[in-house]
Amino acid sequence: MYLEIVSPEATLFSGEVTSIAVPGINGEFEMLNNHAPVVSLLKEGNIKIYGNNITLEEEVADKFTKADKAIVLAINSGTLEMNGNKVIVLAD
Repeated sequence: MYLEIVSPEATLFSGEVTSIAVPGINGEFEMLNNHAPVVSLLKEGNIKIYGNNITLEEEVADKFTKADKAIVLAINSGTLEMNGNKVIVLAD
């Protein structure tokens, strides 16, 4: 599936991933390839990105950390939309 994470300052990530785990307002949930369409508000927490050969742009790489086979991005809040095997996260 294709993931795009956008902040007010820049596009933080865009590329193919195998799954993503996000801090939804009702708890953390994970989406895999071909997940049903969903729109959700996100609360403070970590977005965990899983995939093979994930590359980060040099100018935003310092915003991410690595943990247990995942690339992790801490957020304060946000909105997520999954539709047509594409995930868009608007993150603060």
